[in-house]
Amino acid sequence: MTELWERFAYYGMRALLILYLIDTTTGGLGWSRERASELYGWYNGLSYLTPVAGGWLADRFLGTNRSLVIGGSIISLGHFVLAVGPAWAFYLGLGLIIVGTGFFKPNVYTMVGQLYPPADTRRDAGFTLYYMGINLGALFGPLVCAWFAAHPDYGWSYGFAMAGFGMLLGLLFFLWTRDDRLNGIGLPPAAAATPQRKAVNLRLSSGERKRIGALLLITIFVVFFWLAFEQVGSSLNVFAAQRTDRSVEGWLARVFPGGEIPAAWFQAVNPLFILLLAPLMAGLWQRLGERGPSTQAKMAMGLTLLGLAYVVMVVGAAASDSGDRVTPLYLIGFYFVYSLGELCFLPAGFSFVGQAAPVRLASMLMGIWFTANFVANLIGGHLAGMVEKIEQGQYFRILGGQADFFLIFVISCVTAGVLLWALVPTVSRLMRASPRS
Repeated sequence: MTELWERFAYYGMRALLILYLIDTTTGGLGWSRERASELYGWYNGLSYLTPVAGGWLADRFLGTNRSLVIGGSIISLGHFVLAVGPAWAFYLGLGLIIVGTGFFKPNVYTMVGQLYPPADTRRDAGFTLYYMGINLGALFGPLVCAWFAAHPDYGWSYGFAMAGFGMLLGLLFFLWTRDDRLNGIGLPPAAAATPQRKAVNLRLSSGERKRIGALLLITIFVVFFWLAFEQVGSSLNVFAAQRTDRSVEGWLARVFPGGEIPAAWFQAVNPLFILLLAPLMAGLWQRLGERGPSTQAKMAMGLTLLGLAYVVMVVGAAASDSGDRVTPLYLIGFYFVYSLGELCFLPAGFSFVGQAAPVRLASMLMGIWFTANFVANLIGGHLAGMVEKIEQGQYFRILGGQADFFLIFVISCVTAGVLLWALVPTVSRLMRASPRS
């Protein structure tokens, strides 16, 4: 529930960000698409870099429980500052959200892992069910925040403020329930007492080094996944706004602001599919048990499916290159396959960190895992800013138009997925090493 509200805030604001930056008619900043995409990449990237420090502080001093309270407070403040409006408030608000996310993000995943013994076969299914909570927030965040942002009586500031209220609700819920439901989970480490004990705790056995090596190898493929995954808030968000027919008629025209579905509402299609499909996937892994694919094999499946999802966007972009707006079915079809890939990759990935990381370094290594997202978001933001030049064939030409842009992600994801499939035996061998050896 706590993560639900944090994701409500994060995805609600993220759905608005690039549209607010490029808006020239209703109070946005009126930036170029290239500049907006680059800032979007830096914002998302830094939101995945600060968890390295946040995870380290939790492991050594604060504990995951206290870190969530600090992070949630700063995130909520950041969204309210964004709602103020002026340029100085915009940059300060983004900065606060980035810092708060550093305290929050690595530790909430770690606390879920702390609920399960290391060898518990329910871990993957548990993370999948937890992922449903994330996607409830990701579903309602864009719907609520974008409705206020698109309504002529409210506007962008109200959309950002709704994200702040969401995070505040999550923080209050956590403070209300943690002593009962999370008793003994995420406490500050007793080992933080003396420098001598810290040094001993950081010494790794041979088995731990092999498992961390497997984690670092997998992290390379995480870059390819997030590079394609995070296009949703940038290039696909703009595709929904500029190339998708969003008009509605009849009584629906009175419900939707301006008689159109807000472009940011398409950000809610993915979490809706996750909510529908996650119980089926969790049940499948539970029934298969030890006969099912390994955690790293699930990740290879996810990468490959993500690449296949972009095939749908290649077709949709080609159809829209004539200047006509295309049916929303392209985006809906894309998000369906995209969601299948996500359900294979991300819950398994978070579970993999819990399996590979020594308990005393779990939050810090989860933070290092997120550095792959930092790299991917910087590259992805730069790529999204190049979309117009790629459309014009200034770098290469294969199919022509925006179809070439989405083709990049078909090739990168499918290639990475096949390579990861080939490396599954190597990763499995490293993971079999005993942590005590």
